[in-house]
Amino acid sequence: MFRQDLLKGKKALITGGGTGLGKSIGRRYLELGAELVICGRREEVLKATAEEFRQATGGKVSTFACDVRDPQAIDAMMDAIWADGPLDILLNNAAGNFIARTDSLSPRAVDAVLGIVLHGSLYCTLAAGKRWIAQGRKGSVLSIVSTPALTGAAFTVPSAVAKAGVVAMTRSLAVEWGPKGIRLVAVAPGFFPTPGAWEQLYPEGSQLQDQRREVPLRRYGEHVELANLCSYLVSQEAEYITGDAIVIDGGRWMQGVGGPSVAAMQEWTDAQWDAMRAKGRG
Repeated sequence: MFRQDLLKGKKALITGGGTGLGKSIGRRYLELGAELVICGRREEVLKATAEEFRQATGGKVSTFACDVRDPQAIDAMMDAIWADGPLDILLNNAAGNFIARTDSLSPRAVDAVLGIVLHGSLYCTLAAGKRWIAQGRKGSVLSIVSTPALTGAAFTVPSAVAKAGVVAMTRSLAVEWGPKGIRLVAVAPGFFPTPGAWEQLYPEGSQLQDQRREVPLRRYGEHVELANLCSYLVSQEAEYITGDAIVIDGGRWMQGVGGPSVAAMQEWTDAQWDAMRAKGRG
């Protein structure tokens, strides 16, 4: 199924595409023949990733420094993208998350997550969708969510709330925009370790056991497994799939998301939480 021309002729934008899961998915899109656009807030990171991709795949990669919390910046980026040819695929991947006692969160801390995950995904989706609709073009929107969007999750409540909103957006617009040939799907990854974010969400002392024990398949996910799923879902092979949120987590969510992790954090002292906040600021 993953022939080299699977995504040939498709142009894809990945938000937060310079690092982590977005970077892994973007590389796979290029390998499968897509033209790639990546955006994020750190221009130097985007340019380094783009050059790495060009050398590895020979594919066409463009970059845009853009804060997805700013709808005007998104519109400007979309205008610039469309000037060089319209998008076919939007992948909402940009995210922000941290662990914290929810009763200690300030409105600013809550908005820091909601702004990127919920508002950013909706702003980007509307910006692409209105252009597709105006031109009578088909399009696909894939949003990276999480299993807490389906189950809830203690100590990462703003992220769970935001991603649940993205799932609702996916299902709502799949119905509203389906007659216009626009598909929306979501993917909820489990444990796919990435540098930086992994240590912030699962710091030393936050686990009672090896996290792989929480997964029925007893292992972490490989980035290529997620990238392959995300490639399939935006390809012509999946054109009858819309409105769904597909979990890829080795069965963890059915075993109880975050049980051992939550149990450990429920016993943390104030000093441990203070140390966690200090680490986050660093």
